Amino acid sequence: VLGLLVWALIADTTFYLHAAYGWVMFVSIFLWVLTLLLFIIYLLQLQLKFYIIPWPLVLMIFNLVATVLYVTGFVTSAAAVQPTSWRQWDYNRRAAAAFFACVVMLTYALSSFFSFRAWKGLGSNAATSQVTDRA
Repeated sequence: VLGLLVWALIADTTFYLHAAYGWVMFVSIFLWVLTLLLFIIYLLQLQLKFYIIPWPLVLMIFNLVATVLYVTGFVTSAAAVQPTSWRQWDYNRRAAAAFFACVVMLTYALSSFFSFRAWKGLGSNAATSQVTDRA
């Protein structure tokens, strides 16, 4: 949802006049579509049908790549905001887009941390990991 907000805020400005916002648009649209596809896969539980794919690893790699891409998108967006814009609403929307790009970046970073823990199995219950089969 936040990535869609970044996309909408940039698209509502004159982004075509600044080449840097093309990259921000690409990052926000590309990752929004990929996140939506992963959401649909998990919603429909298709990962259970494709059991050969290591889904925790795929999710961790996706989140790490998304974090790196959004770091570049956030830095690009924040550096391209000019307070002397000829249209005041362009400045406000671009500044808001930079803020929300930072929020999305932090969200993907937090998701990367949790997906790393799930991949490594660090969040398992101590009681269930100590159970042995005794007959």
